[in-house]
Amino acid sequence: MSVAYSIARAGMTKVYNAFVKTPSVLSEEDFFPGAQAFVDNWQTLRKEALSLTNELDSVPRFHDLMPEQYQLSAHGEKEWRMFVLRAYGLDIQENLNKCPKLRELVSANPSIKSASLSFLAPGKQVPTHTGPFRGITRFYMGLEVPADASGKPGVVLTIDDESYRLGNGEALLWDDTYPHSVQNNTDQWRIALLLDVYRAHMPGPLRLFTNAIIGMARFSIKWRKIFPEEFA
Repeated sequence: MSVAYSIARAGMTKVYNAFVKTPSVLSEEDFFPGAQAFVDNWQTLRKEALSLTNELDSVPRFHDLMPEQYQLSAHGEKEWRMFVLRAYGLDIQENLNKCPKLRELVSANPSIKSASLSFLAPGKQVPTHTGPFRGITRFYMGLEVPADASGKPGVVLTIDDESYRLGNGEALLWDDTYPHSVQNNTDQWRIALLLDVYRAHMPGPLRLFTNAIIGMARFSIKWRKIFPEEFA
């Protein structure tokens, strides 16, 4: 991880911590009212996600998109692949077109700043880490979650020392600046929907700060040419 990236994260953390005093897990009703539309359509979204497994080798690994996350993404030499449909408000049209229902739901909600399908390889562990800034909240919904030997969801998401086993169609809204990790304890791939949602209830100055960070992230994505496709 670059020194500049670490310094920027530390500075953002100080600013947000001065204003934001919320727990690790958040109320969808209060912080993301649009969540229910995704839960209601989870079976259709699951079918769209499963259709991508035939081309999984072409879905980039997380560190292919963000090299500074190599140690996190490549931990244990097992794969974590990310099919990105929207990145900080930039739409990847080719990917959106492969998931028409997800495209419809994401396009209808401007508070969604990023949207991805996360593919976690069998036995993959993503070690404990924290997200970059509190201007967004993370919506996680299981789409293809294999069961373990006991019949329970075999993937464990741990947030701030609390463990969650979310099965197909089950969702959680949380603050990813809290320490978190994920472990796939099965011999099958896990697929989850990840949405980064603009944080609700921020004071005006913090909204301006958040908008500036999102704008810089958009510029960085275009400048680094992370995605070859044309944006909307």
